[in-house]
Amino acid sequence: MTKKKAPPNKTLPMDPLHPEIDEIVVDETPYEALASICSVLVVGLFILTFLGQNFVIPSGSMEKTLLIGDHLLVDRITLAPSAAWMPLVRYREPRRNDIVVFLKPGEPDLFLVKRCIGVPGDHIHLRDGIVIVNGVPQNQPHAEATTPENRQDFLDEFPSVPPAVEFGATESWSVDFASHVENGDLVVPPGKFFMMGDHRHNSLDSRYWGFVPRENVVGRPLVNYWSFKTPEDQYEQTGIGNTVAWLGHVALHFFTDTRWKRTLNLVK
Repeated sequence: MTKKKAPPNKTLPMDPLHPEIDEIVVDETPYEALASICSVLVVGLFILTFLGQNFVIPSGSMEKTLLIGDHLLVDRITLAPSAAWMPLVRYREPRRNDIVVFLKPGEPDLFLVKRCIGVPGDHIHLRDGIVIVNGVPQNQPHAEATTPENRQDFLDEFPSVPPAVEFGATESWSVDFASHVENGDLVVPPGKFFMMGDHRHNSLDSRYWGFVPRENVVGRPLVNYWSFKTPEDQYEQTGIGNTVAWLGHVALHFFTDTRWKRTLNLVK
């Protein structure tokens, strides 16, 4: 009997019932190949949508913890609302000092990354830039310190200096703000969180636009999988020409401008 020839990567072991046949050919039809590709795409899309997602840091509001050009893998499961169809997953609520990815209130298409400062029920105020939660000053070495050069009363004495439109605060927060203040403290309502950037004097955060609803929380960054030196205004550039120019820059300077010491670091 004539032996059948087979491609090197498309063979099965010899059939013990038919020793005269060394190899059995397994041909994959175009439809089977397409189905395989679609399966990979579906699994990848599921992972990116429900389990993890990559984000890039476009601004300096979280320096020095996160820099412009840091690329993050974000866990979208742990902080997600619990689901009966995934009973083995360990869900939890955001905690103080968690770094959180969320949708900006009032701008559902804009993702932000900040640190959670207050959870529901917390009483918060700042004195000379120091965050005080429930009467206890917080040790936050990651945060930018207040100095005579960068001090701003609105940012460093919040909420004793209320938000106002002239400071850059949203009009809705300026109106709603007073209803959440008790005895000089800002009280975080149920189902809401108070977020601030680590670069305290260069961060548009909850001091400017208010609380983050629970349903806006997307997840928490796990790993800075790649960090590349990036100009501060790069992600504001639009158009095909700018995109192609930036991709060319990345290709030419990949090894020299990659921040290797930050790449593959855990985010905390």
